[in-house]
Amino acid sequence: RTWRRSQASGGSGQRSQVSRTWERLSAGSFQNFTTRLKLSSIRKPSVIDAITEWTAYLFALIIIPLIFANVIEVFQRYVRDDPTIWAVHVTTMSYGALFMLGCAYALLKGAHVRSDMLWDKFSTSKKGWIDTIAYLVFFLPTMAVLFFMSVDDFLYSMSINEKSNSGAWQPIIWPLRAVIPIAAALLFFQGISELLKSLWAARTGQELVHHEKIEL
Repeated sequence: RTWRRSQASGGSGQRSQVSRTWERLSAGSFQNFTTRLKLSSIRKPSVIDAITEWTAYLFALIIIPLIFANVIEVFQRYVRDDPTIWAVHVTTMSYGALFMLGCAYALLKGAHVRSDMLWDKFSTSKKGWIDTIAYLVFFLPTMAVLFFMSVDDFLYSMSINEKSNSGAWQPIIWPLRAVIPIAAALLFFQGISELLKSLWAARTGQELVHHEKIEL
């Protein structure tokens, strides 16, 4: 009997030790899971931000034909007295494309207009909640609608090989129409990144990314 009681007490002690070990492992696994979840929520905006920044550097090359067309036009008009028929169109389309494709990068850097007189008085958490609601209710649905509507316009324009009806050159303009859905898609994905940052600020009261004020 004594041997059985000692064996039983030893078995219960081992089971309690195993249960304590399991509880510690479970607690550690849960902490690791929550840590990984937080890190993954941070990585998602950083990945989108990196893509937006890389595309911005790529789209900045559009400034080359913009400058080239203006230089040639000035030279032809004021030196040779023989203005071009294409420089105005190239300038308009290049500037329009550069403006639209740079909107996502401006959103990333916090360069869009805000009412600072009211905004600066809010706490970080309140700013986060306001941005969260704004992105969910207004921004992301608007960008989605703009994307699908502009895709239809682009496909129709390409099917009829649409050309400009102003000026003598009359270039095709469906490439410029293609810029609109691309810009809307970039803004949509960058909006997701900003939404995640806003949720972080709303929950923690801390900014995940701090934007310096940019004077335009």
